[in-house]
Amino acid sequence: MKSRSGHSMLFKQAGMTLLEVMVAMAVFATAGLAVMKVATENLSSLAYLEEKTFANWVAANTLTELKLANTIPGKSWRQGESELAGRIWYWRYKAEATDSSDFVEVTVEVATDKKYESTVSHLLTYVVR
Repeated sequence: MKSRSGHSMLFKQAGMTLLEVMVAMAVFATAGLAVMKVATENLSSLAYLEEKTFANWVAANTLTELKLANTIPGKSWRQGESELAGRIWYWRYKAEATDSSDFVEVTVEVATDKKYESTVSHLLTYVVR
């Protein structure tokens, strides 16, 4: 279209083109996927840390009970189970000799299954004889 002076008139565009809208949607979709991935990984990490924390508490409780009983464990595994946070945890402990006759090395393991195939916590400490 030409104006009366002979110059072509430019019309201002009102809004976005289809291509611009599609590029914007692709950018937001990619950002949304990244946010969802981070949220999923965070939930997965949270569940792992919760399980690890509870297992460490069970190991510490088992070791505390052993110290309060004032007994030195034997060289073979002694097993038991405890309930914590609505779950059953399977623990076991044993003692090993050290270079010093004054100390005994005590190992406590906590698992989520009776066969100890998935040990969640492993606590090692030394006890005075």
